[in-house]
This record gives sequence, C-alpha cells and structure tokens, in this order.
Amino acid sequence: MNQNTQKGHPKGLYVLFATEMWERFNFYGMRAILVLFMTKALLFDHAFASNLYGSYLSLVYLSPLIGGFMADKYWGNNRSIITGGIVMAIGELVLFTCGTVYHTSPQLSSFLFFSGLGLMITGNGFFKPNISSLVGQLYPRGDKRKDAAYTIFYMGINVGGALGPFICGLVGDTGNPADFRWAFLVGGIGMIISVIVQKVFQQKYVRDPDNNLLGLVPASSPRKMLSPVIVILGMAFLSVVFIGLFYLDAKYNYLFYLLTACFVGIPAIVLTDKKLNKNEKQKVAVIILVCFFVIFFWGAYEQAGASLTFFASEQTKRDLGFFTVPASWFQSLNSIFIIVLAPLLAWFWIKLGKREPASPFKMAMGLLGLALGYLWIAYGVKDVQSGIKVSIIWLTGMYFLHTVGELCLSPIGLSLVNQLSPLKYSSLLMAVWFTANAFGNKLAGVLSALYPENGKTTTFLGYHMNNLHDFFMLFVFMAGIASLILFLLSSKLKKMMQ
Repeated sequence: MNQNTQKGHPKGLYVLFATEMWERFNFYGMRAILVLFMTKALLFDHAFASNLYGSYLSLVYLSPLIGGFMADKYWGNNRSIITGGIVMAIGELVLFTCGTVYHTSPQLSSFLFFSGLGLMITGNGFFKPNISSLVGQLYPRGDKRKDAAYTIFYMGINVGGALGPFICGLVGDTGNPADFRWAFLVGGIGMIISVIVQKVFQQKYVRDPDNNLLGLVPASSPRKMLSPVIVILGMAFLSVVFIGLFYLDAKYNYLFYLLTACFVGIPAIVLTDKKLNKNEKQKVAVIILVCFFVIFFWGAYEQAGASLTFFASEQTKRDLGFFTVPASWFQSLNSIFIIVLAPLLAWFWIKLGKREPASPFKMAMGLLGLALGYLWIAYGVKDVQSGIKVSIIWLTGMYFLHTVGELCLSPIGLSLVNQLSPLKYSSLLMAVWFTANAFGNKLAGVLSALYPENGKTTTFLGYHMNNLHDFFMLFVFMAGIASLILFLLSSKLKKMMQ
C-alpha cells in the first residue's frame, strides 16, 4: 500500500528512531556527567565549567549549519549521518583517554578534553540536521501525521536520553573522579551502535512515499567530493577548526557575536533568493520569528546540565538511606517523563481535530510550562538558608513541568520548520533551528555562571540574585515574558503560515 494512504507510520521512521536513540544515549549520557567531570576531576570552578558547558553545547547546535550545507550540496543525508556518527564515536574515545590520564598528565588531559569535545561538535554537525530532515521526507507534503511522527521521533531521542544519564551515571558518577572515563567509553559504544543501525537498515526502509531511497548524494555533486581521502581530510580539517573555536571561546567569549551573525546572515541569504515567491518568503519569516523565541526557551531549559546539576549535587537530599542517588540521574527525569507523556500528547493533538491550536500557540504554551517549572522550584527554595538541602520533590516537579513545555515546543518546532521550508533549503533552515538552540545553550552557560553559590551575589541586566530563589525567578521572568509575547503574535503567524 502506498504510504500516502496508510494510517500508520512508515518503517523508515522506526529506523531513524533507533539511530537517533543510540546517538542521544551517547550525547545525553556524556552531558549528564560533563560539568561534574570538569569540576571534580579537572577541578574547574563552577563559573568556568558553566561557560565551557554553554560554549560546547552552543557549538554542538551551530555545527549543523556546515553539516546541513554539505549534505544539501555534496554528500546527501545518509553519507553525512554515517560520517558524523563515526567522528562522534572517536570523540568519546578521546575523552575516555582524557579521563584516564587527567591525574598524571594535566596538560595532555586538557588537550584531549578540548580535542574530544571538538570532535563531538564536528560529528554532531553532520549527524543531527540530516536525520531530523529525513523524518519529514518520509511523508507527503501536508500530511497530518507529521506532527505525530516528530513526537514519536522525539520519543526515540528520549529513550536514549533516559538510558544515557542512567547508565553513564551508574558507571561514571560513583564519587570517584577516576570513574568518569567509563561514562565516556559507554557513550562511545552507544554511538557505534547508532552508526551500525543506520548503515544496515537505511537502504531498505528509509524511503519516500513513492518508495524512492531518501538521503542520496545530490545529482550535481562532483565525484571528487565523495572520495574517501577528501572526506577524511575534510572532517579532520573541520575538527581542527571546531577544536580551535571551542578553545578560543573559553578564552575570549566571542560566540555571541558569531551566533548573531549566523542568525541574521543565513536567513538573509534565504530571504533574498529571487527564486522564492512571496508565500515561501512569508513561511521562512515565520520560521525565523519562532526560532527567536526558542532562544529564550533553551537558555532556561538547558540549565539542566549546568546550574541544576550543581543544585542536584550540592543542595538536594539524595541519600535515601539505602542508596545515594547520583546527581547525574536527575537528567534522566525529563526523558522518562517524555516517554510517558509524548504518546498522550500526540493522541491529544489528533483528538482535538479542527480545534487543535496552531504551532506558534503550542510553542507559547511550551514557554509557559517552562516558566511554571521554575516558579515551582523557586517556591521550594524560598527562605531556605544557604547550605541546607531540600527534597528531591522540587527538582522532580520542575522537570515534569519542563517536560510538558518541551513537548509543546521542540517536536512542534521541528515539524514546523520541515513543513514551511522550501525544499531547496530544507536542511539549511533546519540548521537555523539548531542555531537558535545554539544561541540558547550559550545563554544557558552564561546564566549558569551566575549561580549564587556560597551566598555570593550575582547580577544580570540590573537584576540582583542573592540566593537560589532569586536565581530561579530570573528564568520565570525570562520564559514568562517570551511566552506572553508569542501568545499575542500567534494568530498573525498562523495567517503567514497559510
């Protein structure tokens, strides 16, 4: 039966689900222990570790600009996914070596640390935008199943996101800093499994509604660009560039300027293309506006791997009497909640039928959920003295509300970008979506560095934070105001979407 008339989903969705699941196992497992490794093994202070965390994640989401362009122009989606995955696996092995020698060779371990993360950034740039782009291509234009498909795909991300911190935390976050290396090794094994799944099953199942193989090398691509020597040299060169960019931002904090240039420059290139008609340009404008609001979402949400990990490690009661919960395990909560809630929300959107809200309205709801999560934890720490540990109920409840918000924003945004993008710019505009993520993640690192530990006062845009309540209220204000403005704009954006 042709996929256009099927009520279910094509098998290719589940291949991409598995490929993405193992890659996210790798990514989230490593992210869960990253700031702990920096502060407990490499002995970086909280502010420096927070800024490095933001820089790393920012470049992770910025690198798809290059990976998306290379896939559209030269390599195709499939080749880019496999190549990126291999580079990420190598990056984890370099970090494993860093975690092995940090106490005997500090200078070598520092070099390996930046190199390993640079390889992760490079590989992700080729993997991430291309697999997300393939999901939408499994369906015909205008297919109502797309929102549900991206939500199912998002479940794959979060099966990996739940297992990664749990298993990597179990083997790495033991209280002995020397054990962090095992988390990197386990993450690398997950990445290798991801590459194998995609390589073995993509040709049989990852096909469009007319059964044509997806993700092929563009017909106009020069043959020399597909030479293994060119591929290896190109990836090695890009890895050196990203290692340098990551290292330089640690010293000079230039990324905000680069991100601004990308966020303005790339849309300008697309919008000035004379081959696009007025309707297509309006749809691109909606993508850009929505991406702007996404920056504020991730700036608050991505505290999970930074300030909220410090909070879990130092100021949350984790001793259950018979077992002390590793701080890294709290990062599994969000993914566990998504696995439970994603199918319910996918069913709910379909059940609403004609009453289903437009994508921008759903995304405004996502920002509101984020604000409410921070309001919950701000209430939990109100009037609590510095050094006093609080119940795990506050972090757990916050992650639940953040999950509801994320499900209203992230998979919906992915689907929106895919639906509204002109075909010739599908991967590049998906990369713009990830640039907004990059901006938000860099902002998250900067804001996490303001975490008011040991009673110190920090300031952001004239707002003084003397304690954790003040710190968490910053995110209530940021996400709440962004949510209100997007609610007010949603009807206008719906008209522009047509």
